[in-house]
Amino acid sequence: MGKVNKQMNIMDIINIDDGCASIFMESGMGCLGCAAAHFENLEQACAVHGIDADALEKKLNDYLDSKSE
Repeated sequence: MGKVNKQMNIMDIINIDDGCASIFMESGMGCLGCAAAHFENLEQACAVHGIDADALEKKLNDYLDSKSE
């Protein structure tokens, strides 16, 4: 399973595992279908939405790690 980092764009993260979409939604990023999801990286998107990028990166990676166990 891939690892998420803050420089990855949102759609690339979802393409690793579509279950990541629900984590974005739960975190307050409900606009995954918007055009910005294709070019904004995780850090930029978190800044726009007032979300801690480090915490979300960890949450996404914890989710991916749990699937590989």
